[in-house]
Amino acid sequence: MFTPTLRGLRVLVSGAGVAGPALAWWLTRYGATTTVVEAAPALRTSGFAVDFRGPTHLGLLGRMGVLDELRAVQTHAGAMSRVDADGREIWRLPAAFAGGDLEVYRRDLSRVLHAHSADHAEYVFGDRIAALADTADGVRVEFERSGPRTYDLVVGADGLRSGVRRLAFGPPERYLRHLGHYLAGWDLPNDRGLDTLGRQYNVPGRLAGVSADQWDPDRATAFVVFAGSPPVGDWPDLARQRKMINDAFAGLGWHVPWLLAGLRDTTELYFDSIARVTVPRWHTGRIALLGDAAWGVTLGGMGVGTGLVGAYVLAGELAVAGGDHRRAFAAYERRMRGYAARWQKGASPGKFLAPRTGWGLWLRDRLLSRPVVQRSMIRHTGALATDQALPDYPALVAADAGAVDPAR
Repeated sequence: MFTPTLRGLRVLVSGAGVAGPALAWWLTRYGATTTVVEAAPALRTSGFAVDFRGPTHLGLLGRMGVLDELRAVQTHAGAMSRVDADGREIWRLPAAFAGGDLEVYRRDLSRVLHAHSADHAEYVFGDRIAALADTADGVRVEFERSGPRTYDLVVGADGLRSGVRRLAFGPPERYLRHLGHYLAGWDLPNDRGLDTLGRQYNVPGRLAGVSADQWDPDRATAFVVFAGSPPVGDWPDLARQRKMINDAFAGLGWHVPWLLAGLRDTTELYFDSIARVTVPRWHTGRIALLGDAAWGVTLGGMGVGTGLVGAYVLAGELAVAGGDHRRAFAAYERRMRGYAARWQKGASPGKFLAPRTGWGLWLRDRLLSRPVVQRSMIRHTGALATDQALPDYPALVAADAGAVDPAR
């Protein structure tokens, strides 16, 4: 049972990916009136598989009542096989490295979290925040489509290129650092009979990978990473994204020509730069940042699980503080800074997946061919994900309420 210490608190959450719906789930259990606004017209169906590791991640999924549902749709994949141009395997990483203890497609995770929170939270799709005015009495929010509203708090859980962060904290170039690589993914017909093992072909500065869809073996998912300079000017549109990928991979062998043919025909392309977010302060006034908007790294390994932990902590600190955002935001940031920094600070997935030089590629392959190195990496990532000191916020809230009201 949850103690509704946030009853009457009006919270707007920007972003219906993962951290946003998770935060909505916890906030509404404590009684907050919660709205989630999402720029996309519906839940997104693109993106790659994501994973959870260790008792901290799995424990929170269990407390939210979604663990069994996610286990029912887990990929049972996650192994990575490095192959040469003729398809011969050079090394293989076990599923425990890439897939953790539980791996699901992002679309399935988003769907499950939305389904479990939508009965209590309001979702508004196809709209976004256009302006924020933070006052002593609340945050007046103007939307691109809907009429203005006033909320007690606003939380930006809207990704690396967060609109809330831009409006409340300043332009993205202050906080977003390009790490020298791009990544992209798209679906295509699996007319080559591939299985779900993730096969990856490398040359210096470029990686191309493909595997069959876990639930639809007639479909395959392409995945590419390539070195490139920071974007100049406006973010590239779909036509330019396709051109950048084609230019980067032109002339390569293996399955690459087939993947590029699928790129030409796809109607939905996931494309992003690999970048790191560094924000000196995650809150200002009545506005706070959560997940990738605060501490993200594209393809950072544990970003989704850390966003889940952050949602739990932010809602819990608000509940413990009885809605006092000054106290709660500061406590949330103190607790999450160290946890997020464990993996975020040094993460550079582009360098790992697509080393720019032949020497770097050879060295990485040499290391990953050694079982002792693989086992060490698996232990290390599991330890990074675990926080044994995570508070039991529902119990703390109930205890505080009981101390105030003996009849409770």
